[in-house]
Amino acid sequence: VSFYIGVHEFENVFLLVSQSFLQFGICCLAILNLWSMLQFSDGSSEVELRLQLGGQDVLSAKDIFVDADGTSLTVKVQQAGSIITLIDTNSLFEKIKPAETIWYIDDDQLVISLKKQDPNLKWPDIMESWESLSAGSMQLLKGTSIYIVGDSTEINQKVARELAVALGYTPLVTKELLETFAKQTVDSWVVAEGSDSVAEAESAILESLSSHVRAVVATLGGSHGAAARIDKWRHLYSGFSIWLSQTEATDEDSAKEEARRHIKYGNVGYTNADVVVKLQGWDADHAKSVAQASLSALKRLILSDKKLPGKKSLYIRLGCRGDWPNIKPPGWDPSNAADAAPPATLPN
Repeated sequence: VSFYIGVHEFENVFLLVSQSFLQFGICCLAILNLWSMLQFSDGSSEVELRLQLGGQDVLSAKDIFVDADGTSLTVKVQQAGSIITLIDTNSLFEKIKPAETIWYIDDDQLVISLKKQDPNLKWPDIMESWESLSAGSMQLLKGTSIYIVGDSTEINQKVARELAVALGYTPLVTKELLETFAKQTVDSWVVAEGSDSVAEAESAILESLSSHVRAVVATLGGSHGAAARIDKWRHLYSGFSIWLSQTEATDEDSAKEEARRHIKYGNVGYTNADVVVKLQGWDADHAKSVAQASLSALKRLILSDKKLPGKKSLYIRLGCRGDWPNIKPPGWDPSNAADAAPPATLPN
């Protein structure tokens, strides 16, 4: 799994999810089971990992190999002429300063101290996982709501529910809200009044939800959904938006190129999203894996600009006027396109 910080006016994050995403987590678990005991602690500026070596028959420091770089960590020990890998991961929770890595043997424990690049970011665990992302994302989001957009209403709903449970957010489904209001299904509504009518109604619901915090909103998929329309994003900008986009691309590079083309031409409303998650196929049983990938991409986005949650909050307070990401000062008239007032800024 890899990330692409890319070509959009306000830094889209791109992430390709394949079937190997789930297998990766299982592989990491198998490696962890090699350790008789693991202790992890976050000491603000550094994190510490203690590995029990009692069962490894390690004689001295020269029998141990530790390599740390970026978000990767490899630990190997030599035992009876053989090299045993205790950990080999490129998914540490966040980046470290490799030159400041310290390790030593304390009785029968291997102690590894990793200096964090961002001392203000609390690490829930040593590796990025569903559990650590769920816990870590709450400190980054600061209550900002999340909107799930994309062509499939089903995918949007299932992934949104997983995210809501993980974050302790309120799950909201615009399809259910629309059908409760209209007392008919969305499909019958489209047949009776047309897709424009449904999109307008969903847009009104999104307006009412835009001031909510700590919510994950699953939007309608398809052309009758508001999110598919470029001119219906005024209130979607109030939260972090994740575009779940299915792709037939077989590798990361071609999926990236596909995302670039969509963003360049911008003829679909989804290209306004903060985060793009490309899916190779879909299986409802793997909704949690897609949700995990979405949280991972959101984490990358927010860490690239920690003022983003505050900027979303400012956008809401000023009335969701459609001026994202270049927020204009109070009193700006969105009906006057020629208004060239400088954007509002957040205090340092």
